[in-house]
Amino acid sequence: MKLLVSPINIEEAIIADTGGADIVDVKNPKEGSLGANFPWVIQAVKARVTKPVSATIGDFNYKPGTASLAALGAAAAGAEYVKVGLYDIQTEAQAYEVLAGIVKAVKTYDRNRIVVASGYSDYARIGSIPALKLPAVAQRAGCDVVMVDTGIKDGKSTFEFMGQPELQAFVDAAHAEGLQCALAGSIKFKDIPVLQEIKPDIIGVRGLVCGGDRTEAIRADLIEKLRAMLN
Repeated sequence: MKLLVSPINIEEAIIADTGGADIVDVKNPKEGSLGANFPWVIQAVKARVTKPVSATIGDFNYKPGTASLAALGAAAAGAEYVKVGLYDIQTEAQAYEVLAGIVKAVKTYDRNRIVVASGYSDYARIGSIPALKLPAVAQRAGCDVVMVDTGIKDGKSTFEFMGQPELQAFVDAAHAEGLQCALAGSIKFKDIPVLQEIKPDIIGVRGLVCGGDRTEAIRADLIEKLRAMLN
């Protein structure tokens, strides 16, 4: 499994890079679960780290044009992975239109860039599309990776909303569609053995390597601890 760590600034990005992250995922928690950071922060991180850079573009409602423009901005700023959250998307048709626009914008700019479509494990409480419907839609839209995160960051884990069988079904559905799969959402150290059984391609963390509070700074020792567990 690849380890994706989500810093909010250059200092945290360097810690993530040197501590053992496989993907450095620039985000801004002040703007939500997949809150977007500034393009100049993405550019600065890209210039300082050795690992692939990911950038979140936001928890999106049904605004395909806005999402496409944001995705192009993230790619132009240097992100190899462009990640969108389908937060206020209720139907597969809406999800497809948003994702297809993002894919066209990103792949026209550089066909080697990777588009990540993120659903939410707590989809029922935020009123978004069920996570298990996402792999087929993401594949049809031309995405590369499908993901599950938590939409509301109140300390509750993805595992509190989707049990191991449902998460396994999500991973299997992604792989059946030819997509890579990522799992995130207030993951705890105790969840790592179960994740190793489920076998997503990527696990995403922030709070875990901030000591449990995602508003605190990323800690090198916790990244190294997690990296050792994954190895």
